[in-house]
Amino acid sequence: MIGMGAMIGAGIFVLTGLAAEIAGPAAIFVFALNGVVTAFTGLSYAELASAIPKSGGGYAFVREVFADLQSFLMGWMLWFAYMIAGALYALGFAPNFLELLHVYGIVPPPEQVGAVALPVIDVGIPASVGLAFSAVALFVALNAVSTAASGSVETIFTATKVTILMIFVGFGVASPMFSTAEFQPLFPGDRTAFAILPAMGLTFIAFEGYDLITTVTEEVKNPRENIPKAIFVSLAVTVIVYLLVVTVAIGTLGAGGLAEAGEAGIAQAATEFMPTGLPVIKNGGAVIVFGAVFSTLTALNAVVIASSRVAFSMGREGQLLPGFGQIHHRFGTPFVAIVASAVVMLGSVVLPTQSAGNMSSLFFLLSFVVVNGAVIKLRRERPNMTRPYEMPFYPLPPVLGIVLNLVLTGVLVRFLIQTDPLALVLSVAWILLGVVAYVALDRYRESPGSGVTGVGEAGDLGEAGAVGETSTSLADEDGRTGAGSDTGPAADEDD
Repeated sequence: MIGMGAMIGAGIFVLTGLAAEIAGPAAIFVFALNGVVTAFTGLSYAELASAIPKSGGGYAFVREVFADLQSFLMGWMLWFAYMIAGALYALGFAPNFLELLHVYGIVPPPEQVGAVALPVIDVGIPASVGLAFSAVALFVALNAVSTAASGSVETIFTATKVTILMIFVGFGVASPMFSTAEFQPLFPGDRTAFAILPAMGLTFIAFEGYDLITTVTEEVKNPRENIPKAIFVSLAVTVIVYLLVVTVAIGTLGAGGLAEAGEAGIAQAATEFMPTGLPVIKNGGAVIVFGAVFSTLTALNAVVIASSRVAFSMGREGQLLPGFGQIHHRFGTPFVAIVASAVVMLGSVVLPTQSAGNMSSLFFLLSFVVVNGAVIKLRRERPNMTRPYEMPFYPLPPVLGIVLNLVLTGVLVRFLIQTDPLALVLSVAWILLGVVAYVALDRYRESPGSGVTGVGEAGDLGEAGAVGETSTSLADEDGRTGAGSDTGPAADEDD
């Protein structure tokens, strides 16, 4: 549910129309090919998760095989990517929630909702920003006090939104509009097959999410077996749901109409073919808006979980301040890591939506390249390591994962230079800030009386095992933990 909750987020609602605008009816292939590209990296994540059952996701894997600076930058990028994705989902939640209130006559149309005056300080803030802040604060508070509660909310909300999307698909396929669907020509006007590439780069964030599953490894029973299964199931279900939704949207509204509707494309399609006068839910557009509200909330909750676990793992490894790697004595959650992630997430809410999405996509693409490299490096350096799951056709999947993710990275960078230089500048600035933070923390560790010691180069856990020997473990209210026999150590067979 964490994986599906993150992947089936705002992307399918917001980005479908934008993909149709760039690629025309070939937007169907955009989502299909992104699923293929994602699957190669998913195989790498599955193998690494079974071998290194340790919270922190891609950062934990890279930390095992790469040196300090490289692993730090990986964690730094991944942490930021999750936080900026959280801001994107919060920004997506706000207009959808306002639209839902408008459907029931509670507020005027979202574009007509003005600023909300804050008491005491007499300052007005845009309603959308206020709602985005409130959504982040709500899930941060929930995650800070209870891992089990945040997991239950994720399950309920994800099941709800998938049901709504299936209702959309069912009405769409049964509609007379779909019976006359025309998907040709695939590339109308002056478009060529190369139009698929920038559309893939733009929509890639819609497939980010399965990797979040590996950030909570130590909170899952039998993670060596269950984490790989969860990756494959969430990826398969998400790709199927995406292809069904995009096919119905293009088949009913047409690629041109979908592109013209832009970010409201799916809602517009639902309004065209779903019945009106429904009890409680007034029309098809309201159904989709309702689904979009749940989708953005589940995705937001998932990245709050993931970002805090990456920060927790970095703190535990000595690559962030020690407080990040501590478990709250009362709540049993990585409290400091959650709060610190929330601060950056809340600050990112002021970013333009498109820039936030582009920055997140760029960092995820780069991190996936590194993770694919990590599985190759680990195979070479530790061939006898216990791997309950080994990917088929090695080394083809990680090599293809590296090549295809690099291609999409290049396409996205070129796209950003032309259309969104702000996202590119902010991305470079965050990496440079990371280098400064790394140097500063290194000097802090070496200063007398700091009380912080480094953990050395990655792999120093070596013979002792990667998991189970750490001083701090994540555990939820049920007592599941990474320090038990289910999870590790992730050491060589002869250990």
